[in-house]
Amino acid sequence: MTRSALTLFDPIADPAWRLDAVGDDALRESSRQSRFALSNGLLGVRGGCAPSQGDPFGTASRTLVAGLFDTGEGADAVPTLIPAPDWLQVRLTLGEGTWVRDAADGEPFHSLDMKRGLLAGGCRLSHDGAVVRVGALRLVSAHQRSLGLQILRVVVETGECEIGIQTLAAWPDPALLPERQEADVAVWRTRRSHRRLAMAEAVAVRIDGVLLVPPAGSSPGFWTARAGEGQVTEFVRLVAFQVGDPDAPSPGPAAIAALETTTRLGWRAVLEDHEAAWVGRWAASDIRIDGDPEAERALRFAAYHLNGAANPEDETVSIAARGLTGPDYAGHVFWDTEIFLLPFYSLTWPVAARALLMYRFHTLDGARAKAERLGWRGALYAWESADTGAEVTPDHAVGPDRRVVDILSGVQEQHISADVAYAVWHYWTITGDAAFMRDAGIEILLETARFWASRAILEDDGRRHIRGVIGPDEYHDGVDDNAFTNVMARWTIERGLAAAALMTERWPQPWAELSGRLGFDAGEIEAWADVAAAIETGLDPDAGLFEQFEGYSGLEPIDLDLYAGRSVPMDVVLGRERTRRSQVIKQADVIALLAQLPEVFPAGADAVNFDHYAPRCSHGSSLSTAMHGLAAARLGRTETALDYFRRTAAIDLGDTTAALAGGVHMAALGGLWMMAVLGFAGVSFRDDGIGLNPQLPDRWTGLRAPLQWRGRRLAIAIDRVGRALSIRLDAGEAMTVHAYGAGYRLKPGETRVIPMPRSPAAPSAPILSPASGTS
Repeated sequence: MTRSALTLFDPIADPAWRLDAVGDDALRESSRQSRFALSNGLLGVRGGCAPSQGDPFGTASRTLVAGLFDTGEGADAVPTLIPAPDWLQVRLTLGEGTWVRDAADGEPFHSLDMKRGLLAGGCRLSHDGAVVRVGALRLVSAHQRSLGLQILRVVVETGECEIGIQTLAAWPDPALLPERQEADVAVWRTRRSHRRLAMAEAVAVRIDGVLLVPPAGSSPGFWTARAGEGQVTEFVRLVAFQVGDPDAPSPGPAAIAALETTTRLGWRAVLEDHEAAWVGRWAASDIRIDGDPEAERALRFAAYHLNGAANPEDETVSIAARGLTGPDYAGHVFWDTEIFLLPFYSLTWPVAARALLMYRFHTLDGARAKAERLGWRGALYAWESADTGAEVTPDHAVGPDRRVVDILSGVQEQHISADVAYAVWHYWTITGDAAFMRDAGIEILLETARFWASRAILEDDGRRHIRGVIGPDEYHDGVDDNAFTNVMARWTIERGLAAAALMTERWPQPWAELSGRLGFDAGEIEAWADVAAAIETGLDPDAGLFEQFEGYSGLEPIDLDLYAGRSVPMDVVLGRERTRRSQVIKQADVIALLAQLPEVFPAGADAVNFDHYAPRCSHGSSLSTAMHGLAAARLGRTETALDYFRRTAAIDLGDTTAALAGGVHMAALGGLWMMAVLGFAGVSFRDDGIGLNPQLPDRWTGLRAPLQWRGRRLAIAIDRVGRALSIRLDAGEAMTVHAYGAGYRLKPGETRVIPMPRSPAAPSAPILSPASGTS
């Protein structure tokens, strides 16, 4: 009876589906809170401590709400994501005296159940002959995103004791000003942005199923009861959050209504609906790796956080660099979303990918304003974006030497506008979402192409140059003709031409209205072909090598092997100025171009560029190793790629990592998925279907993954031992699959098994190739 009463709180049996933490570890507590965070795209709750008697149960937690930004005081203040009041505070008391952890089974534990998307924990306590087992569970609903659930269950195993449970009122963030405060609902507004947040709460305490009433004259939110052997005391708290715009009605009534509906259904219905939603997400995104359980669990951890980060129901928010798992970067959105996350969503959850791109559409006016302010045309997206699309990159920061340094990314790191265009085009290629393309995607492509056409300046040498930028390698600012930026700019202009032709052909009336509204004429667009052709790329055609930027090859070479084992970034080791004068690269730059646009590299130049730049990269960013791993996998260097894969996984899962207080690294997690699917599985896309060219590391004997393509659901399976590649079309119309230079027609419900050659073939098409996107 005792064990069954706590089954809900026991860790899931399969260790491949969970993360465990046992005992107290103050050094790693902040990292645990990030790893064990729960999120549903609206609410993010950091994973707290396991229970302890007397102290607030789970200690102080933090709940982040997507889109709830406010700006502090001071000239350098930028919008920051504001935490909601801590709704998880509860104090448990167990009679008088000091209760100690049971010697045999008393260490507190908590376990992240990735399969069900919940956090469970517990401990065993004893005092004066009485032994109690405490279990706790929390979740934020994947079915109804406004809901949170907390359960605390106390089972008396032997003896009896007085049990006291008290909810605690948490102070809101200073940026939240109270508007309404009642027993069951509170409403706050942010101090300067005037956004509203409502939280409705319902709490019930039962002993053996009988509802307890707080004692007369006791403090609100306090229950006490005497429980004997075998009796179960259960505390259940349901909360409903709602966010409101400044001019909208108060969100309080909506929060109350959501809570009332949920309370009538009961917490078990909340749990069942939540679990069902996760079943659907795992069916669409779970990757199985045979022969390497650590890699499989890393991919599962990545997919857990990726699935929890997106909210397809809200087009006004995107995914921050740390998602909703921590406060780093103030909740701002970077290029991480479009380059590292959109492939996952486009191929496993297209409706979420669409919502993320619609965020960029809704913030297009902010991008236009930034371009105009800097003297260019079109749309230059914010390097760091919050709720409006305005540039919110801080102007200054404190460097490692405690000196104030200028932050130039908000002005110079302009490749973001090409990154957004890249994501738009590839979403269209993969999904064939005509409504999105007609109503939003083409406008983004045209305005970003217009920006680059104005930004690439024709000079006396007859070439167009883009000067004074920062590429992905942020160790070097104010550089001219960064290869990544220039080639991506050229590619974006070419996509702008393709978008105009597509709109003209398929939607002539909407095109007439759009071109008129944006002030486009045939002459401007026709000129783009010449602009794109004249952009300097830095490619040496004889050597097949892209120079990262003008003058890079003349900088001081540094042998990074001499600094192996360092614990700080290279710009700290060398100092900022020497790093700028050296060839040390912060993160993948030309190699990022190789991973994103492999088709622009001449035959054999992919290996030339990888071999040249990989030894010069210090991986001073969490984004770097994933790009290197993807490029290495496509080159067929599977063991090198696997090393990059493991290094990327260790960023958030490594035993030695103790500095994740700011949240997990969403781009690195997206990069793990990209390495597995676009790298080792060799997935690519063409005008007429999907391409596969798998090359697995030696340890991986098999890989299975679900994918979606233009309304179809597929399952791929790679059996390296049996040397067979199988593709099953689970839903959707017949399609073509390409593998090893041949095309295979696949009918609905059919599984096609293709023998794998002894030597892998060259890639049949670039990964996420720039196809026309016609469906």
